[in-house]
Amino acid sequence: MKTTRTWGLLVCAYAALTCAGVASAALDVGVTEDAGKSGSGAAFFATLRDAGLKVNRISVNWNPAAPTAIPGQAEIAKWLPQAQVSGTRIVFAVAPDDAADLTATPDAKTKFVAFVAKLAQTFPAVKDYVIGNEPNQPRFWRPQYSPAGKPLAAAQYLPVLAASYDALKAKDPTITVMGVGLSPRGNDLPFGKDNRSRSPVRFLGDLGRAYKLSGRKKPIMDELAFHPYPQPRQGPPTVRYAWPTAGLANLNRIKQAVWDAFHGTAQPTFKETGKTFTRPLRFDLDEVGWQVQIPPSLAPMYHGAETPGLRLVSEATQADYYGDVIASVLCDPTVRMLSFFHLIDETDLDRWQSGLERADGSRRPSYDRVKQTLAQSHGTCQGPTVRWKHANGVVSPVAAWGNLRKPFPRRTRRWRFTARAAEQANFRAGIFKAGPKKAVLGKRLAKGRPRPLLYRQGVIKANRRVVYFPARRLKPGSYVFVIRMTASMNPKRASVLVSRRFRVRG
Repeated sequence: MKTTRTWGLLVCAYAALTCAGVASAALDVGVTEDAGKSGSGAAFFATLRDAGLKVNRISVNWNPAAPTAIPGQAEIAKWLPQAQVSGTRIVFAVAPDDAADLTATPDAKTKFVAFVAKLAQTFPAVKDYVIGNEPNQPRFWRPQYSPAGKPLAAAQYLPVLAASYDALKAKDPTITVMGVGLSPRGNDLPFGKDNRSRSPVRFLGDLGRAYKLSGRKKPIMDELAFHPYPQPRQGPPTVRYAWPTAGLANLNRIKQAVWDAFHGTAQPTFKETGKTFTRPLRFDLDEVGWQVQIPPSLAPMYHGAETPGLRLVSEATQADYYGDVIASVLCDPTVRMLSFFHLIDETDLDRWQSGLERADGSRRPSYDRVKQTLAQSHGTCQGPTVRWKHANGVVSPVAAWGNLRKPFPRRTRRWRFTARAAEQANFRAGIFKAGPKKAVLGKRLAKGRPRPLLYRQGVIKANRRVVYFPARRLKPGSYVFVIRMTASMNPKRASVLVSRRFRVRG
């Protein structure tokens, strides 16, 4: 599948916003790969350098049974100098071995934070830390919900992130602390049969509420780690996730969720167009990849069964997508780092075959595409800068009133219109006598008085909703439909829509 999009057009298409200006900071592109931890690492880092990749994020797992032991400490000490020589920035992603390790005992969080501090003291050359991994997924954090269905994960994760932030900054204020490692998926089903997870937008809302309740007056992260994997059908990077999940084409949705959660607190949010920030939050897109079909000649090198429901792409398509992914974020000043998952395939088919290299070390077309893209762009924006500003009202509110030009017969009893929003919103709708201005009508719906002639309230679930009013005749005269929507993630964001006048005949 051949794509011929230009970088500038890609940026605008992904962001769905106006573009202007020129981006200044270079994007760091790398891989999320643990394979380089074995041996001296010389060949591994030479490969990264050849491809133009400047970052390697590795996992360092904490074991509560040996809370002070750094796994692979001797190996890290051997290859870390090779990373420095090659100019590769190392990111430590620190997480517990098991999803319940940090909630199993009262002192687990304290021991984990001590481990993080020891890691920073042992390897002072490493200046970037991701704390945790996809805590909105039960595979990596349990419990997600209480027996009564209350979300728990974000509130339990917050003190881990906050204490780790403080410990790392105490060791070295120049360390960059990356929070969450957010999964793009989540079903918000506390009583579901399996995978009782939390969507990224709602998890960030939970995290913001926990932060405010904690009374903390300091940040909890310098950057937000986010994993914008494609959906299981593995369409192109332009495919958007449904709200409240999010992928690469929905970065603005995550930016808005962070703003809703932390605006007005000590935790910085993402830089907005036209605003000056001392140190705004930035993205580390530290896991993204498309899984490919394995060539029959290499099938013996892999084992197990492929993940059910996964649609594999061809190697040529993967190469196109990886070039598009880089192009899509080059001009977004909120993105500091992008890492492909992995450099080399995992051999278990139930895991990830998304590498730039196959299991035998041979290079896929994506290796050359990434190398070429980075060589041409040097990691800098080649077009207009992506602009973003938080929404003050509901995102993309729309109302379709129907044909109101023709007068309605006096006997009409059924009144309705359709409404839509790009996020979940609560609404109050009414039919009023025509005359008052929109602001006045919006206030009447917000306050609930004076009540409209006909009234309805409910929820728009990030989709189309038909608003039905109670069956009733209206007296002859002129009227308007009015709907006031408020964002479910932030009720302070409200939008009021008013129809044109319509008439009921006498």
